[in-house]
Amino acid sequence: MGITQRARGVLRRRDPEQTIVPGSRNVVFGPSLPDESTVHLVLDLGLRIGEVQMASGAGASDVTATIIGVVSAYGLPHCEVDVIYTSITVSCYRGTEQPPITSLRVVRNRSIDYTRLADVEKLLRRITAGEISASDAYAELDRITTAPHPFPRWVATLAWAGMAASLAVLLGGGEDPFLPLVAAGTTALVDRIGRLLNKRALPFFFQQAVGGVIATSLALGAFAAGVLHNPPLAIAASIIVLLSGMTVVGSMQDAITGYNVTAAGRMAELAMMTAGLIAGVVLALYVGLRIGGDTVAGLDAQSLGRAQVGTPALQLSVQILAGASTSACFALASYAPPRPLLIAGIGGGVAAGVHATLIVEGGVELNPVLAGAVATTVVGLAGGIVARRLEIPALVVAVSAVSPLLPGLATYRGLFELSVLRSPAGVATLMLAVATGLALGAGVVLGEYLAQPVRSRLGRLERRISGPRLSGPLRPSRRRLD
Repeated sequence: MGITQRARGVLRRRDPEQTIVPGSRNVVFGPSLPDESTVHLVLDLGLRIGEVQMASGAGASDVTATIIGVVSAYGLPHCEVDVIYTSITVSCYRGTEQPPITSLRVVRNRSIDYTRLADVEKLLRRITAGEISASDAYAELDRITTAPHPFPRWVATLAWAGMAASLAVLLGGGEDPFLPLVAAGTTALVDRIGRLLNKRALPFFFQQAVGGVIATSLALGAFAAGVLHNPPLAIAASIIVLLSGMTVVGSMQDAITGYNVTAAGRMAELAMMTAGLIAGVVLALYVGLRIGGDTVAGLDAQSLGRAQVGTPALQLSVQILAGASTSACFALASYAPPRPLLIAGIGGGVAAGVHATLIVEGGVELNPVLAGAVATTVVGLAGGIVARRLEIPALVVAVSAVSPLLPGLATYRGLFELSVLRSPAGVATLMLAVATGLALGAGVVLGEYLAQPVRSRLGRLERRISGPRLSGPLRPSRRRLD
């Protein structure tokens, strides 16, 4: 659809003999709009819905499509949306004779609540279907955003602990009964201390550093006491928990769809959070080396591979169950409703199963980057179809399913090689961890892109696809998003 066709449906022009006058200019009148107070209400409604999506990790393209769908549903057919990582701006065009009406909202709170996101998605479907007025929608959104979490905070703490225990099994610790317990206890302690630090407004960089110190120190202490035989797996599980929920999927979606400023902002935040975690882990390893001497230095980074769990069939089944438990626990810790929680668990099991199948073929380990990308592509494809049919946010399934595959063990290997063994090979290992994380995000976005022809019931494959959509309506308005 060209510029002229786009303008034809939203602009009204005067007749040529009335507007083209020698020495004068053309006057373009904007579309017929509601009263100014209604325009402000609709713009603020769209901004607040977009803020909830941004806080939940949705991509800038999803937020843009959602806001355009909301304002179009209430009679504002020509609005421009500008989304960056920390703010959202919407401008309503009113022609050349009147200044545009512009509203801006800063995104400050990034606390993930998937129940809130699911409720906003339901409200969004009612808005685009024309089932609710703007004032009623605003009141409903206010009720959703001010409602407390659906269950107490200690339930989320138990869910994080369960996620760490599942990851310890997934990483190969099923034969050590104390490993999941130590990982769960350490993660629960980190979560409670992090909550106290967050109440005191400590920057997240230092919160991540404190988490890395606690997780590494407790694992090394348990090893020195003879409780654990393989503490790196407990450290790796804690690292994955601290890395989970970050904007890996959203960053890749923004970069792929052309929102480079927002992608850079997400990447910068991810880099800072990871740097804080690295600082905490390295500090604890350094202190442990000084205190424990040869006992701690005897941990050989080369021996930290994936442990075998029984027979190959049993190993695969255990990894699938552990992956499903990991994703379900992450979704529960993020306050997901029951139905998205179940689908997220299934997605995690599929991701872990496909990944385990690809990296083990005749005892030869394949490229983990490629294996992770393929596994998340499968999850993105299946999850994109199922999520829309069940009317649940695809973002919940995507982010949760990625959690079991986050490169926590590779991150620990690189840190151990650099800080303890003082080997330059740690740089290459850390780069492998970064590449794996980016491949996971790209795989989810590709799977969601491939799912659109099936999900939207297109009769012809050559029909143009609108782009990856992990949140909000697939096609919220007739207007094309450039």
